[in-house]
Amino acid sequence: MNWQSGFNATEATFAPTLERWYEHHKRNLPWRHTRDPYRIWLSEIILQQTRVAQGKPYYERFVDTYPTVADMARADERDLLRLWQGLGYYSRARNLHQTARYVTNELDGKFPDSFRELLKMKGIGVYTAAAIASFAFGERVPVVDGNVYRVLARVFGIDEDITTTTAKKTFAALAVRLIESAGDPATYNQAIMEFGAIQCTPVAPDCLLCPLQQTCIAYLTGRQNRLPVKAKKAPVRDRFFNYLVFRNNDRVALRERTGRDVWQNLYDFCLAETDEPPGSIRDLTLTGSAGELVRQGQLMKEPIETIQLLSHQRIRAVFYEISVPDALIGQLPAGLQWYSMEQAEQLPKPVLVTNYLEKGFG
Repeated sequence: MNWQSGFNATEATFAPTLERWYEHHKRNLPWRHTRDPYRIWLSEIILQQTRVAQGKPYYERFVDTYPTVADMARADERDLLRLWQGLGYYSRARNLHQTARYVTNELDGKFPDSFRELLKMKGIGVYTAAAIASFAFGERVPVVDGNVYRVLARVFGIDEDITTTTAKKTFAALAVRLIESAGDPATYNQAIMEFGAIQCTPVAPDCLLCPLQQTCIAYLTGRQNRLPVKAKKAPVRDRFFNYLVFRNNDRVALRERTGRDVWQNLYDFCLAETDEPPGSIRDLTLTGSAGELVRQGQLMKEPIETIQLLSHQRIRAVFYEISVPDALIGQLPAGLQWYSMEQAEQLPKPVLVTNYLEKGFG
């Protein structure tokens, strides 16, 4: 059975079935109780690359701190990044800030009310634009994310690689046709995403109690674990970060990461990146003032090692805590500045730096 014949058999009932299922199974989430495009936009950006359980408290803190788009527009970027700390993919937070400013200053605080206009906004792609347009303004435009790919691939037996352009066009066309039979586009879009999140899950979907069981091609052909088809991910790259944590009494030296790399605009310590893990601090090739501070400073304790896994990188970090004599406090490497612990706490930082300051410092 191919996906076209499956589509013909289930087209008329697919959307109504999911909407009925949703009324009985939907989770009580705060962004589902509003038509405010600002709050819907905020929730969608937070939930990109983030599980609902992790994203919900961030959403609530953001709404408490910045209840309107104008409040976010007035925010200091460092404060916003610090509130975002722990979610990763920090470009999302920077795009939030820039878009909030644009909406406030150029659009008189009003979000565009159509899918096409929303697409013109920085950081808003096809999926997010569809979500805002349907949830806030009732536009009949489908959302297509990972959950939707999975549901459609299984129910209609689509075995195209979802990472390809051809497959994306196939799924998009199918999604457009399906939403036409939905009662309410917002409810339908919420329903299909929720269905993929808690019923048609990536592993061990609940097929026994599935309302689409009798028309699901994956279930009928035993292919639940083979659909959707997705190319293997690129291998994870290992990077070795050797942090020189320069201290002077109750102060610590930090610098802002300004290059186009991970953690842009966040603060970390003096960094010596190597191709392989060094055996000790003596194995690092340090020149200039960093080398001088290490030579004349005192290693305060045994190095602390930690690992942070990013999307395509594994950061293996070693922290060397070095006491700097008063006579050398003015010789920090370029970009580094002294901060008190209270000041350092207020700066936006990568999670592994925050953890070090909270648990390994001293």
